[in-house]
Amino acid sequence: MSTVIDVSNENEASPDYTKQKKPSFLRGFSSLVDKKLGQHTKKIIHSIKVGIALVLVSLLYLLDPLFEQVGENAMWAIMTVVVVFEFFAGATLSKGLLRGIGTILGGGLGCLAAILADDLGKIGNAVVVGVSVFSFGAAATYCRLIPSIKRKYDYGFMIFILTFNLVAVSGLRADKVMELARERLSTIGMGFAVCIFTSLLVFPMWASDELHRLTSSKFDKLACCIEDCMKAYFSVLNEKESMPSINVSGCKSVLQSKSSDESLANFARWEPWHGRFGFYYPWEKYIQIGEVIRELASIILSMQKCLESPMQPSRPIQHAIKEPCKSVGVSLGLTMRELGESITNMKRCHAKVITVPKLQSTKLDLILLSTSPKLRGIANVESLAIANFLFLLIEIIDKVEVLAKEVEALGEVAGFRSK
Repeated sequence: MSTVIDVSNENEASPDYTKQKKPSFLRGFSSLVDKKLGQHTKKIIHSIKVGIALVLVSLLYLLDPLFEQVGENAMWAIMTVVVVFEFFAGATLSKGLLRGIGTILGGGLGCLAAILADDLGKIGNAVVVGVSVFSFGAAATYCRLIPSIKRKYDYGFMIFILTFNLVAVSGLRADKVMELARERLSTIGMGFAVCIFTSLLVFPMWASDELHRLTSSKFDKLACCIEDCMKAYFSVLNEKESMPSINVSGCKSVLQSKSSDESLANFARWEPWHGRFGFYYPWEKYIQIGEVIRELASIILSMQKCLESPMQPSRPIQHAIKEPCKSVGVSLGLTMRELGESITNMKRCHAKVITVPKLQSTKLDLILLSTSPKLRGIANVESLAIANFLFLLIEIIDKVEVLAKEVEALGEVAGFRSK
């Protein structure tokens, strides 16, 4: 059971869509090339690391002195490398430890059940084994269905169930079971040691670095989407022109990132101290920020559908709100990128002092705009379209304000340095 997570590089956007020098198709092509190259390079490195681990663990078979010590149990070391070695170091470490704990607990309880069953005769043996297999299997399976346990320890419980059943129903004498368990545990430990050595010391892939980078890149994605919405909506000059399509692929990718974020956060908790991330780093804050970002992405998608709706106000009415709304779009884009850079550079942002008052002022300007004389006396349909557009824009401002507070809280808990 392996977790597949997209490890591709995120697209980078320019600070302001009004200052972009490359045409959109060139920017899209170059970012796609960078994305594919980065993804391909990481896959090649991971494949080489797995090959090195397999060569090292195969020495248990190939070298006669080692083979004489472990015998045919060397196959368990190879199986451990194949099953445990994951892309991220945290995933490999968690899977190996869970496999070891599950094997020890399952084997120990299985041996205990076998010892108790030996003294009760044939019928008693069958009853004890059957009851123990049912009880432990049902209890462990129920635990696997609890979301918090399934998310973090599902693999360990699965190995526990498998090991317990294999030992309890094997029919071997207790002393032989203990000897076999000791031999297999030693070879499993060898395979796990090879995995950890290769994963941590040979170009390690840290889940914490990936989660940190992906979280900060989402801010730029949504900033681009907000700016594209404003640019496309106000780029139409007359009634005969159709509004250009709005690229919201960034919003869709953000909405689909929940499972990968949770997996990366879980792997990051298992990783040792490295680089900028120490023990007890607040990875749950990244999950909270991700939730708020996805809520913001859903609002932006709603705005995109609103702007592409055939029910739109006339061009003069759009022109009346063009400059204030485009200014809001630019301001939101800059704010989002500042928040993303705060996470990337691990520098504190003073949201309550600087960002939040600026957003509240922008929100007040939109509220005043919605009640301005320019928008009075228009048709009901046009009034509804303008009200819907301004409402969604205000909702975006509110969500960015919440996001700014979450980023500031992350900086305080994680100990980001002051700017």
